[in-house]
Amino acid sequence: MTSAQEDAYLRFVAERGRALYRSAYVLAAGDAHLAEDLVQETLSRVYVHWKRVARADSPAAYAQTVLVRAFLSMRRRRSTGERPVGNLPDRVEQGPDTALRLTLLDAIGRLPPRDRAVLLLRYWEDRSIEETARMLRLSNSAVRSQGTRALARVRALLGDSLSDLVPR
Repeated sequence: MTSAQEDAYLRFVAERGRALYRSAYVLAAGDAHLAEDLVQETLSRVYVHWKRVARADSPAAYAQTVLVRAFLSMRRRRSTGERPVGNLPDRVEQGPDTALRLTLLDAIGRLPPRDRAVLLLRYWEDRSIEETARMLRLSNSAVRSQGTRALARVRALLGDSLSDLVPR
């Protein structure tokens, strides 16, 4: 890789790194360590193919696709759903929407990985059905039906608890 290509890659990481992390955090249902692993895996794959990625119409969309596919393949490889934690803090800092965010992440975390990916791409990233289908290698109708079922599952998991958390 030339110096100019490496500089372009570093600019890309500086510009898109945080957005990739936010998407990975949602996919990982709030597991910050898994989100960091996903971003690292994504950026390393993008680096290896940077010459091709830099020529793509949208390097950001390419990286997003790599992120989602890395998440799905990582979920298939993991042998356990356990998440070890260290010492819990004595206090938790609560922001205005902390309870709402944690409730939503918990509900999303209970969904199968592919459903999480569909919800992330369609509603968090605001991708079209066609773009989501292409990224996940699904048909358009599969994206529509999985999205509908995933939203219904989230609503069922949340029940009436969500209305108590939404600020008025």
